Amino acid sequence: MPLVRNKKKRNRWLELIAAYKLLQAALLVSVGVGALKLLGKDVGDLLNNLALQLRFNTEGRLVSFLLDKAALVDDHMLRRISLFLFCYAALGLIEGIGLMLEKVWAEYFTAVITASFLPLEIFELAHRVTWFRVGLFVVNLAVLAYLVGHLVQQRRVLRG
Repeated sequence: MPLVRNKKKRNRWLELIAAYKLLQAALLVSVGVGALKLLGKDVGDLLNNLALQLRFNTEGRLVSFLLDKAALVDDHMLRRISLFLFCYAALGLIEGIGLMLEKVWAEYFTAVITASFLPLEIFELAHRVTWFRVGLFVVNLAVLAYLVGHLVQQRRVLRG
């Protein structure tokens, strides 16, 4: 008779949230690496060339605004942006790996981190509503609601 292990059923929602956090971390790392690749280059000039290649009107309001702001980006700012992105990605990795391993501390950690960014997302939405911002806000709100509900349920189970 083969030995059968009593495997604990995996929480698919936690795995989905973990995958979201790990994907987010990978995206942040790639943008951080991209920012580092711009070191020593004139970001304004690169963006201007890109706008010309894409046949955008460089005299248009939006493109002109972006070109003006890109001209202010220097190596020091690119390093700071990269450092911020790598630190935020590290948080996402910690969240994602902890959730994949179904660690309770990771559930609390993710709930706190997610809740801490909601005011910023609300501020951004109040400033300018886009489908991307609304989607991100809804996803993060759903993640927070699930985690809080899950943690409350787990506490009830432990109390008996």
